[in-house]
Amino acid sequence: MAELKNHPLLFEMLRSFTTLAGTLNLSRAVEQLGSTRQTVRRHIATLEEIKGERLFLVDDRQYHLSEAGRHALQEAQDLQERGLAWLNNEAGHREGLYHIFKTPQDGWYFYLQQHGLGDLWSDESALLRAAVQCWAAACGDITHEALAPIRDFLMVFRRASVGWVCSGVGSKSSYASWYGQRWEYSAIGREVPLLPGGQAHAAQLHQPFEEIRASGGLRYDHVHTRMDRGEFGMNEPISFKRLLLGCRYPDGSFALASLVVRSHNLRIHGLSQEEIERMPASLIMDDLTPD
Repeated sequence: MAELKNHPLLFEMLRSFTTLAGTLNLSRAVEQLGSTRQTVRRHIATLEEIKGERLFLVDDRQYHLSEAGRHALQEAQDLQERGLAWLNNEAGHREGLYHIFKTPQDGWYFYLQQHGLGDLWSDESALLRAAVQCWAAACGDITHEALAPIRDFLMVFRRASVGWVCSGVGSKSSYASWYGQRWEYSAIGREVPLLPGGQAHAAQLHQPFEEIRASGGLRYDHVHTRMDRGEFGMNEPISFKRLLLGCRYPDGSFALASLVVRSHNLRIHGLSQEEIERMPASLIMDDLTPD
């Protein structure tokens, strides 16, 4: 395996890879990048040499992602996203916990503050506290009867070769009540970037999802952003607490359960209470209790 010595080229090579993966056409990729065919080809060849595997297959000048390329794409996109966020002072850590502060661009923004799990015990949401207890009693088994009290509030994801895919949406989940029943039904089997939140939100999910997949544990975040709401896709502010739970399916494969509780009781460094309360109070879910 070759060693990358010219580290400043890394992001340019990642851009070449992700852009070509998005277009699968060298001419269009070159146009989007404002680069040259020789440069893009060199970037791809260098990445393939370093990684020791082919990222693309070329058939009659038509590019196709290889299996290794499909596996590498999401991580490459995530590295770009996090690198740019760091350069723009939009991402970092506060007291060892992850913090994102993406200010408005084209009407969209995203603010996240990770919190310690101990904060859950003083939280007013009985549903969040119960989720930790149910998860522990179920030993992470997504089908265990101990999860029954919170199952209808969960959204569940599976890691596939194409990335994260929705495998279940609870009828009482925040997703179901925010987007509506038709989206609840149509979400099953969709890749995360194809859900109503789109690529922008999918990029913010990758890091926490992969963290839980690696640890098999729990993660607790406070988030304020904008999302399309309802069947007609009206873009609205949303404030919520999110508990991610590392679980497993009966076949032993990994399952990620997400419990979202819409709330005004958030603490996000640098974000005012006035901004958090942009979401209408009628949408708050703090008073929900487990079944």
